[in-house]
Amino acid sequence: MSKGNTSKNLSIAKKNKSDEFYTQLPDIERELKHYKKYFKNKIVYCNCDDPRISNFFNYFALNFEQLQLKKLITTCYKNQNWNLFSQNTSEQAVYLEYEGDKNKNKVPDPEEIGIYPLKGDGDFRSQECIDLLKQADIVVTNPPFSLFRDYVAQLIEFEKKFIIIGSFNAINYKEIFKLIQDKKIWLGNGFQGGNAYFQPKDKEKFGEGVYDEITGLVKFRNVTWYTNLKINKRQEDLILYKKYNKNDYPFYDNYNAINVDKVKEIPMDYKGIMGVPITFLDSHNPDQFEILGLSQKVGYGLESTKFYDEYYEIRQDGTKTGSSGKKTNGNPVMKGKSKSGNYYSNGKEEVHSLYGRIFIQNKRL
Repeated sequence: MSKGNTSKNLSIAKKNKSDEFYTQLPDIERELKHYKKYFKNKIVYCNCDDPRISNFFNYFALNFEQLQLKKLITTCYKNQNWNLFSQNTSEQAVYLEYEGDKNKNKVPDPEEIGIYPLKGDGDFRSQECIDLLKQADIVVTNPPFSLFRDYVAQLIEFEKKFIIIGSFNAINYKEIFKLIQDKKIWLGNGFQGGNAYFQPKDKEKFGEGVYDEITGLVKFRNVTWYTNLKINKRQEDLILYKKYNKNDYPFYDNYNAINVDKVKEIPMDYKGIMGVPITFLDSHNPDQFEILGLSQKVGYGLESTKFYDEYYEIRQDGTKTGSSGKKTNGNPVMKGKSKSGNYYSNGKEEVHSLYGRIFIQNKRL
């Protein structure tokens, strides 16, 4: 499945608020193995999970002793039927507490799990769920993508450590990017091969070839882990091997920075500002590079020096689309026609826009 199809599927899910994706246990295990040292004597809170089906609950309950947890708390919306997970049709929301294996059979038995009613619907924004959040040391879950900004804002407000899943596109949210720039949130280790597999609530929402009827899973490439816990890869330098030359690294038409098409091609000897693909964040070491801004539309942290309101959009066959160049303001723009796709002209010159870029600068030069 192409990344474009992935983005389309996430957009459909967000539009319809059907963005509950049930995370697979192997994916949870692969990511959380990098954080085991943080869980000792800690209270873990999974506040967007139905513990009856949540693999986050399964992971922490089954590994409670190995991780030396203090307590596990999970909350869910009031639906009892998982097929109606987010439609709030059941009578009672609950939260569960588990404090370890009491009878030494190495299994979290029902009588060892405390089940308590909630007065409200279990929404993470409710006061009773906030009160549970205040008890927690670390939050681990897969929150609804449509509420990602609100969810992260709450974690930051209450100064909680977290390991959560979100759309890669969330980097473009000004609220999230500002947190990345301020070193308050960063990307985790990521999904194996860049592929995330989820069990969706509504399989009919996805296009042909996306949903696997045999496994019951949907494949996404535009999903990642976010955290504010230190991980080893964040301390590793990105290996650089290319040297700067003006032909391979032209300046943007509207930003005072050079363009770098691939992360692996970042020049080792360039002291100025560089625009790199957003996937750079997978390799970002804050001791090696400083993040200065984002090109997406309004240029968070770095101002666009040129606007294209007087330009018009042209197809490769030379016909006009009817749109003005205003739609590309804030995007990284290069001089000349694009090799494929539409471009822009004002009758005197042609330009074309690129995908979003993150602006960085080498801190060691």
